[in-house]
Amino acid sequence: MSVIVPVYQGERTLGPLTDEIETLTRPFLTPGRRLAVVEEVLLVFDHGPDGSAAVIRDLADRHSFVRGIWLSRNFGQHPATLAGMASSGGEWIVTMDEDGQHDPADIGGLLDTALDEQASVVYARGTNAAPHGLWRNATSKGSKWLIAKALAGENTVQYSSFRMVVGEVGRSVAAYAGSEAYLDVALGWIAGSVTTSPVTLREEQGRRSGYNLRTLLSHFWRMVLSSGTKGLRLVSVLGVVFAVLGLVLVAYLLVVYTFFDPDTEVRGWASTMVVLLFGFGATLFSLGVVAEYVGVNVKTAMGKPPYLIVGDPAAGPLGRADRVSPSPGAENRDADNPDLS
Repeated sequence: MSVIVPVYQGERTLGPLTDEIETLTRPFLTPGRRLAVVEEVLLVFDHGPDGSAAVIRDLADRHSFVRGIWLSRNFGQHPATLAGMASSGGEWIVTMDEDGQHDPADIGGLLDTALDEQASVVYARGTNAAPHGLWRNATSKGSKWLIAKALAGENTVQYSSFRMVVGEVGRSVAAYAGSEAYLDVALGWIAGSVTTSPVTLREEQGRRSGYNLRTLLSHFWRMVLSSGTKGLRLVSVLGVVFAVLGLVLVAYLLVVYTFFDPDTEVRGWASTMVVLLFGFGATLFSLGVVAEYVGVNVKTAMGKPPYLIVGDPAAGPLGRADRVSPSPGAENRDADNPDLS
């Protein structure tokens, strides 16, 4: 496995996090008794305001499994994650935050879930509230629910920065995703089965979040735009609704003028409303048609591929779902001992 950590303000947290991951760089058994190992930890420097760069250099000097990835400037969490994916070499890619809220000990559980459910993407599902405060947690859940219901983004409610992805899928996403594509939406374009695995989120290790209101709104808007052209199609639907209302009004007026006293109606009101409804309907429907053409260009700009060729799943990481059985007399061996058959 390759572990990718986007780094923005990791001066105080990267050291403890790396120490926890170090225990996984020796072959270990997952809770489901599968043998696994973390072969590399990629720390992607995203030009934060603290001394993270010096910490990354020190960790890379002290640990052979740590490698620094250096971006030219600050690009944001998702581009930094994509840069790490593109630089990785593991059969599986694990992405996690730098602030310590994600426990590396849960990586084995993510792998078991991926193999048990034959899923190419597994998101960590917190069994407790995320350590971000009531307001941010509520708005995060609300925005994901809104996109899932209004724009049919089925998997948005599952999104988490603590995720496990089949390596060739993650590297392919890094190769084609455009600069404005939302990482998890881009993964959903080509991923097969997507699922979640329960984890317990920890408190952030004594530092403020790098997100503010502006960046969170930008994050949300990018997710909306990346979710496809369904939002644009709402314009066409709204136009049809207005046109139908115009037809209903015409039918109503015909009935009134035929069977009732037309003088009870305000002169000019009926024709004005019909013109407005039909006019709005035609205008919005036309905008919706134009938006469909714009949507095609949006998908192209974001790099959405028409297909992705991968290897035989049975010959790849998803084909290694067998559990490890201890050899005779090995029942009491330490679980981290790699000498298992």
